[in-house]
Amino acid sequence: MSYLEMASEGWSTVFSDRRKRRLRDDFHQVALPLLDRVYRAAIYLTKDKSQAEDLVQETYLRAFQSFDKFAPGTNCKAWLLTILRNLFISQYQQRRRRPEPVVWEEIEQTYESLVAEHERGERSPETLLFSKVMDHEIEQALRELPEEFCTAIILVDIEELSYEEAAEAMGCPVGTIRSRLSRGRRMLQVALRDYALERGVIRE
Repeated sequence: MSYLEMASEGWSTVFSDRRKRRLRDDFHQVALPLLDRVYRAAIYLTKDKSQAEDLVQETYLRAFQSFDKFAPGTNCKAWLLTILRNLFISQYQQRRRRPEPVVWEEIEQTYESLVAEHERGERSPETLLFSKVMDHEIEQALRELPEEFCTAIILVDIEELSYEEAAEAMGCPVGTIRSRLSRGRRMLQVALRDYALERGVIRE
């Protein structure tokens, strides 16, 4: 090997090490502060603390290994949540029991009754329920939603991703995200109404 080739190889190693250090520092600065947000999404999806911790650990391992593919200046939270959901679908979804079918007719009837109350001069369904139901009950109701509706609400309503970012994370068209959000929100409001009735927060 000639001197020039040896020098070239040596500089390549130095540049490679510098690049790795820079990527590591950027990862610590950009990705690690989002750990709590990613963990919260994992809890909603897995409904289990231990599984959520494992899922987040695997998510950050995958993210660190492929951080050189992350485009600086883009939404790192959306990128991490995309990895999280893909891992959840591939590793955890198969372990969950088959969800019960959603009876949309009953959900729509209950939701329409909430809308009718609002039209009679009472507050809107969102204000009526979310102002009176405890936070942990909202979280529990959200966890009980089918995965595709729960994830759409997590990404858009909780983590404040755009429709386009959520669609990319879920691998579906923007129109599908809008549809899942609409239905998921109705399901959530109906579920919260049941919580409120059970606890006497609101009356029939």
